[in-house]
Amino acid sequence: MPNEIVLIHGAFAGPWCMQNYASFFRDRGWTVHVPALRHHGGDPKSDPDPELTNTSVIDYTDDIAAFVQGLDTKPVILGHAIAGVVAQQVAARGLASAIVLVNPNAPWGTLPETDDERAVPRALMEGGAFWKQPMRVEFDLMAPFALNKMPETQQHVVFDQLGPESGRVMFEMFFWMFDDHHAIKVDFDKIDCPVLVVSGAEDRAVNPNTCRALADQYGQRGTFLLVEDHAHFLFMEPGWEQPVTKIESWINSHVI
Repeated sequence: MPNEIVLIHGAFAGPWCMQNYASFFRDRGWTVHVPALRHHGGDPKSDPDPELTNTSVIDYTDDIAAFVQGLDTKPVILGHAIAGVVAQQVAARGLASAIVLVNPNAPWGTLPETDDERAVPRALMEGGAFWKQPMRVEFDLMAPFALNKMPETQQHVVFDQLGPESGRVMFEMFFWMFDDHHAIKVDFDKIDCPVLVVSGAEDRAVNPNTCRALADQYGQRGTFLLVEDHAHFLFMEPGWEQPVTKIESWINSHVI
């Protein structure tokens, strides 16, 4: 059975958001790693590192791949949102025993299908040349689209811990058709490990149908798990224990 798991946070966030899952797996005997994406480990209120301006999803993937290569065994890799893309890209290098994708952003080539999915890139366009600078997300956008299954007091607590994100990363995520580097492209044929795609049924940032289609890309290797009464940050929302219990059960039954 696997004994190492790597938990990777998404955009604007940090290792802090994975602490519920980290404690859950540690309590069950796992060796847990919670690395920070590049330039995401410091004080969220501090001025961003100037290098964040040019940071790409490719950098995130290279960093996590290097981290995983330093471990004793091939771990299970769990990634949230854009880190779901990172987890797939690392797995395509043969470095994972299984991957768990929690509300993963769609990979290169996937068009947004709902008004909610189009709302975020539309808001980005209204901010000018966002791809040339680090950026921060507004509470009025984050709360209804990503924190919508949290009480209002928790929404503010979580939002206050969010830091800056690379505008380039946001460009690569939402305007992939203009990205010459194909930074969020996933080579599905190179991923030979089991894949679990977890979707909060009330996630407005990543539509469950998008997640289901991603799981379908993997054929028999893919499993889709729809979690009712949860949204984008299901690992922090009230009742977070139920989804992670199902995730561990899937891992234990699919990874030898």
